[in-house]
Amino acid sequence: MTGPRTPAPRDESSWAKPIERLATTATGASADTVTGKRVSGPLQGFGQLWQKTFLIRVPADEHQPEAVVAHWKEHFPTFWPEGATFYAPLSGIQPGEVALLEVPPVPGSPVKMSTGIMVIYADRESFTFMTPEGHALSAWITFSAYCDGDDTVAQAQALERTADPLIELSYLFGANRANDAFWEQTLTNLARSLGVAAPVVETTKVCVDKRRQWKYIRNVRFSPAVHMATSTVMLPVRMVRRRKS
Repeated sequence: MTGPRTPAPRDESSWAKPIERLATTATGASADTVTGKRVSGPLQGFGQLWQKTFLIRVPADEHQPEAVVAHWKEHFPTFWPEGATFYAPLSGIQPGEVALLEVPPVPGSPVKMSTGIMVIYADRESFTFMTPEGHALSAWITFSAYCDGDDTVAQAQALERTADPLIELSYLFGANRANDAFWEQTLTNLARSLGVAAPVVETTKVCVDKRRQWKYIRNVRFSPAVHMATSTVMLPVRMVRRRKS
């Protein structure tokens, strides 16, 4: 005789199923550097652990939290800063789906970092991305909205480490601030799409763990810094080939 079955958690369908290797239905990117890779969250990263929160406020009587999240999901690629591209999977931002990304290391760079994200959670009030091997960061990034008095707060919160020593070094020389500016511009664009003429992005940064995880130094074998350096060196060769073809 068997006992009563334990009911499934109410939000079970909102979580991605465990997988060993990533695959994507996203198209349009110049390269798919994600398929076959594993996910790599902040527990597997190399650098210092940061918690970053970026938020904007919109009138709650005009924009309820669930409507803001639905709008954010539907139009997510359009809110990214110029030069960065988000290639959504065919079914959109849904649990288990994998998107492709192309992001310049610095604004205006002709070379872009090709990587992606996996949607590990998505419901009507929030959605969360996790980075793969080969991303500059080992991170969880959660996008959500909630009521706060007369405001609806739309928030992006990241728990992140740089993935490898090369990216950690770049963070010490300005990449950390550039990453902040990326999300601040994203939230600004979201707010403007919701009718806020002069958005104010509130940013909070906390270094949760100042230690570096040297046991993950071998992450450098996937480093996008190495890939981008190779692409930069080969760029003149590719341009000559295009002219000849």
